[in-house]
Amino acid sequence: MGLQQRLKPLRVRLLVILAVLGPGIITANVDNDAGGITTYSVAGAHYGYGLLWMIPLVALALIVVQEMSARLGVVTGKGLADLIRESLGVRLTALILGLLVIANLANTVSEFAGVAASMEIFGVSKYISVPLAAIGVWLLIVKGNYKVVERIFLLASTLYLAYIISGLLARPAWDEVLRATVTPSFHLETGYVVLMLTIIGTTIAPWMQFYQQSSIVDKGLKVSDYAYERLDVVVGSIFAVIVAAFIVISCAATLYTHGLRIDTAKDAAEALGPLAGPYAASLFALGLLNASVFSAAILPLSTAYVVCEAFGWEAGVSRSLQEAPIFFGIYATLIILGAGIILLPIPSLIQAMLASQTLNGVLLPVILLVMLRLINDKRLMGNYVNSRFFNILSWLIVIALIVLTAILVLVSIIPGLT
Repeated sequence: MGLQQRLKPLRVRLLVILAVLGPGIITANVDNDAGGITTYSVAGAHYGYGLLWMIPLVALALIVVQEMSARLGVVTGKGLADLIRESLGVRLTALILGLLVIANLANTVSEFAGVAASMEIFGVSKYISVPLAAIGVWLLIVKGNYKVVERIFLLASTLYLAYIISGLLARPAWDEVLRATVTPSFHLETGYVVLMLTIIGTTIAPWMQFYQQSSIVDKGLKVSDYAYERLDVVVGSIFAVIVAAFIVISCAATLYTHGLRIDTAKDAAEALGPLAGPYAASLFALGLLNASVFSAAILPLSTAYVVCEAFGWEAGVSRSLQEAPIFFGIYATLIILGAGIILLPIPSLIQAMLASQTLNGVLLPVILLVMLRLINDKRLMGNYVNSRFFNILSWLIVIALIVLTAILVLVSIIPGLT
């Protein structure tokens, strides 16, 4: 057999992998949004490398949860909102969706805040950057088809490499980084506990499961694609947490070392300049812009998918405006509201961001419990139900997430509780 004949099956498999890749990578990376970048920046600036030990654990939890979402999508061919409606009924589904829409709107506002903050670093007013970003993401979804949109989103995912480069330019002490990554530590103080919980909350959010599953259905992936989609989830999750780790590392190696405290990702980008050089600062700011625009497109899209699936309305990026008017109408409304609120003379958006975080905390345990119920339904999943080992692992992660998110909600509602 010639070399070309031996390589042919490998080329075919590679092409299949490339065709399937997308939903898992995109979903995991969008989670490194403006709020997530702020969380990781503050963690590094305030506690150095002290929270890096959480990264491997968060990666495992993210992979497990997103894998179940992907499996539900390829096996059932339905979005999560559709399955929840069939499982819980219309009334309870409407309540869950109402909370999700409010939380996603608040998150969308914070993404446009990230656009404004990142461009202000380069001297561009929010009255220019925010409307341009809003028009850009609206045109992308309304005028593009699924393949075009996915390729652009995948390109945006690769731009997160800016944070890895920024972290390398910060010249961290790699022996300390490694030690902190494999050595758990804990400090019983409010800031540390809140950041620890927020890292978990910002890494696994309710909208992620809805968007990834809807994207899998919209892309038309089947059970035969399951192995490749599982690879997509693992690759996306690992890359996303590596980016998160480098954000922590870059701020720890510079801001923490010099005793500088920050409140936002914009503060981090501005402070990096004198400490790690203008290239590191510019890359950090460009990473924030990319993440904010990326997430400002995905979060409203996720919401439009969820609402339309739940009520049986036509949905999908590849559909025309005439075929899915409600889908595109919901998307446009969230874009307009999210961008419009940022353009108002509001002194602070912290309360809105805290409210969205609290709502995410309330929703996450409900969504995860419903997912576990669905993934173990033999009539629904057939031979693709969870194995005993995977069930034990899933329940341990879900219980831990429920406890931690409950604490996070309490801390958000009752300041100073810890």
